Amino acid sequence: MTESLTLDGREIVLSHLDKVFFPDSGITKGDLVDYYRRIAETALPHYRARPLSQHRFPDGIGAEGFFQKNLPDYYPDWFDREEMKKEGGRIVHPLVDDAASLVYIANQGCITPHLGLARRDKPEHPDRLIFDLDPSDDDFAKVQETARLLRRLLESLELPVFVQTTGSRGLHLVVPLDRSAGFDTVRGFAQALCKHLAKRNPKLTTVEHRKAKRGDRVFLDTLRNAYGQTAVAPYAVRAIEGAPVATPLRWREAAAGDLTPRKYTIKNLFRRLARIEDPWADIGKSAIALGKTRERLAKHG
Repeated sequence: MTESLTLDGREIVLSHLDKVFFPDSGITKGDLVDYYRRIAETALPHYRARPLSQHRFPDGIGAEGFFQKNLPDYYPDWFDREEMKKEGGRIVHPLVDDAASLVYIANQGCITPHLGLARRDKPEHPDRLIFDLDPSDDDFAKVQETARLLRRLLESLELPVFVQTTGSRGLHLVVPLDRSAGFDTVRGFAQALCKHLAKRNPKLTTVEHRKAKRGDRVFLDTLRNAYGQTAVAPYAVRAIEGAPVATPLRWREAAAGDLTPRKYTIKNLFRRLARIEDPWADIGKSAIALGKTRERLAKHG
């Protein structure tokens, strides 16, 4: 089953649209492609000019997938790209700046796009700081409580903070930055802040990297805050049965008792967006310099 679709003046040949990608729910590759076509207008402001990694499942989630950072040779010439340094050489990432590119990677079996935290013009200066709240058990209320405490700490340091479900098990808290600081400074701040929070709340949170030592605590993960690293994109589908979506939230939604990290899926997300504008639509307008924030954090300690 193939068909052609024209987007942004480019013709894309779509193939095997009837292939089932999510067996239990019967969601097909065609459903995935259609989701990314429809979400493009909302999602692309978050994607543009960022190096992208693809979590690809050409045969659906019932088969083993793989991560791909480099731009495949067979991708069309019109695909935008960015060359970045890596250990021992360089790597060329695809960039998804338009609907045609987003639909194209979905047709290649990319279920989950992951994005860099810096834009192409200043690759060593991130405009996003991400805290990944990773639970050690299935008690999502612990993640919500951790998010509340971390938000309160960030706001006490005069930092804006946004939240989204990961579509998997936890939440991401994101601070928009003005790109005045490099990755080393940003990561150092994030680590210091998480150590501070874990010290204040040792029964709830941890910065312990070894899973065996976390117990039932929420891991405060800051590993994404590094050059060349990527994190799950806003509105990305996860390779989990039911096709849950990483969904930006308003803070009162993040605290709701009926929230789960997989509440929103490709089947219900557009009903949400018909009622609620993208909570991250103006995230860039809140960008801030870390400045003397570390000094204010030291005073907390």
